[in-house]
Amino acid sequence: MINIVFVTNDRKTVSVAENSNLLRVSLREQCGLPFKCGGGNCGTCKCLIEKGLENTDPVKKKERTLLSAEELEDGYRLGCQTFVLGDVEVSWEVT
Repeated sequence: MINIVFVTNDRKTVSVAENSNLLRVSLREQCGLPFKCGGGNCGTCKCLIEKGLENTDPVKKKERTLLSAEELEDGYRLGCQTFVLGDVEVSWEVT
């Protein structure tokens, strides 16, 4: 099992199986990652992988469309498109 720390939600930590989808985990565990479409079309689930970016799967084409090269370099991902392969810490802007 791996740990996902949802920093913006009082550092709520959940243990999940490897290759779990970040948004689906957030929904199931009520961790608060914002979303609207869930399919990589709106960008609402943009989040920052604060720690463990190397423990995420490769960036998808949809992410390259909605996120700038600078954002991707800084560690931003779309929760709906991101699968975790090891421990990560994630945060997002509260609007």
